[in-house]
Amino acid sequence: MDFTEKTLESKVVFKGKVIEVRADRIILPDGREGYRELVYHRGAVAAVPYENGKVYLVRQYRYAAAQHLLEVPAGKLDSDNEDPVWRMKKELREEIGKDPKRLKYLGYIYTSPGFATEKIHLYLATDLTDMREKADDDEFLEVIEMDFDRVYDMCLNGEIVDSKTIVAIVRAKKALEEGF
Repeated sequence: MDFTEKTLESKVVFKGKVIEVRADRIILPDGREGYRELVYHRGAVAAVPYENGKVYLVRQYRYAAAQHLLEVPAGKLDSDNEDPVWRMKKELREEIGKDPKRLKYLGYIYTSPGFATEKIHLYLATDLTDMREKADDDEFLEVIEMDFDRVYDMCLNGEIVDSKTIVAIVRAKKALEEGF
């Protein structure tokens, strides 16, 4: 059965630096009119930087969560047509000072598909070499190197609560087990 909703009217009610909020009138699958609020986000990238049984994570304060979180390196896309691979390599050089020679695509996730368009492309980054680029001026983070299996356990037991990190680590574990 097709449950597609069709847009009748879309109005931008807020346009910021990172997101745009839209109020849409729609037609529901049964023909009635409905309403949706949509947060448009260009998308992002995230990677599990892995070498010799270790993974590099970043610890940073997340304002929306009001706490410090342990996460895989990530970054938002700056345009709708930006190459996610290029962005991922740039983020790894800026955030952890490593340049990956290999990136394995681990698929993507929608962070909150009930109201947001944000799609995060996930990667496993290997064959890392040192290469530092200047980080963003508003980015404050600490790089932490940890045992991969410990990070995997932290994802499963609730010590790591960032959704992109949990999914990326779980998918990376599967890729590593399959001999990537």
